[in-house]
Amino acid sequence: MSRRIVVTGLGAVTPLGKNLSDSWAALIAGRDAAAPLELFDTSGYRCHQAACATLPRLPDQSRKAADRLSRASRLALPAAREALAEAGLLNQEGKTLLATLPLCVSTTAGAMAFGEDFLRGVLAHRRSHLFRQAARYLPQHQVVDLQQCCGFAGPSVIIANACASGANAIGHAADLIEVGDADCVLAGGFEALTELVFGGFDCLQATSTDRCRPFDLNRSGLLLGEAAAFLVLETEDHALRRGAKPICALTGYGHGTDFFHLTQPQPEGAELVDVMRRATAQAGIAPEQIGYVNAHGTATPVNDGTEAKAYSIFFGESLGQVRISSTKAAIGHTLGAAGSIEALFAIRALTTGELPPQLNLQTPIPEIAPALVGLNEAHQDLPHVMSVNLGFGGSNAALIFSKYEN
Repeated sequence: MSRRIVVTGLGAVTPLGKNLSDSWAALIAGRDAAAPLELFDTSGYRCHQAACATLPRLPDQSRKAADRLSRASRLALPAAREALAEAGLLNQEGKTLLATLPLCVSTTAGAMAFGEDFLRGVLAHRRSHLFRQAARYLPQHQVVDLQQCCGFAGPSVIIANACASGANAIGHAADLIEVGDADCVLAGGFEALTELVFGGFDCLQATSTDRCRPFDLNRSGLLLGEAAAFLVLETEDHALRRGAKPICALTGYGHGTDFFHLTQPQPEGAELVDVMRRATAQAGIAPEQIGYVNAHGTATPVNDGTEAKAYSIFFGESLGQVRISSTKAAIGHTLGAAGSIEALFAIRALTTGELPPQLNLQTPIPEIAPALVGLNEAHQDLPHVMSVNLGFGGSNAALIFSKYEN
């Protein structure tokens, strides 16, 4: 990259915690958030579990104002503010110090729950607040909520590219900085659980009625979850001029589409291999220099086998040296937020040396077994980490973060 891009702030709300620190501590301790789903009636579905987040309080919002916000916005706002605060871009009133701040966000459902409530209300002949909710379910309103509540304006991009969306949002933010269209960008993703999405995955028989077991021969499906995660990206010069301390550098981004199938990856993982090679080429490193990979690892029968093959090809003989885990076993598949929250987990591994364990393993896939992280593993010398995501429609994305050195 011609302009050195650094990360200066991180923030998240997950099923494991109301902020990134609490979520990380629970993740490293080996907790998982799978529980009976109570947001809506699941009696007609195969699966009855998910990983739900507890909504943080919004102390600057009145109860009436908070009630107007969608569940998606109530996840996104605290995560964005945490990232802005760590970057030193938030004042005491919770407003950004930059009047103009480009925003790159990703989501799958937006505030679809408002649309679902509208339909339920119509069917039940209820009229209260229905039209207000119907008007606010589009993801543009979550962007407006972020801008108004955090006090900034500027261009915004909403990316909905299936499960690679979160990584794409971060990568697009890096592209904006790389070409000189921005010096600082707030990037991330958010996802609130909705019945339409839950029912869709259940109809595909992609959700598990058992434990979520990524990279296990006995895997039976994914666990759906919800989360929000944001990071502040900026040029090194911009960060140092305002006295910010870089957390790490974003050094590589690769993305592509395999055009194989609407819901299945190309069986040999060829496009994923190419995407990882593009990311390492941009970062100027070799595969064996990557110490940890936060894998996509959905625990679906097709995905994990393909992903394991791709890592075997990409890392070759060095596969046994790299550590790999999918954190979806702990927080579920958060769809539009997955690429963002998993990028943050990879960054935490880079900066702390702690490694998220691969939970719920019984019989690991042989090709990847030597690389899977066990409980209480640590690696204090991680120069580079990678976060990988795959999505419906053949989307593939890889992000590489590297230790920051002056």
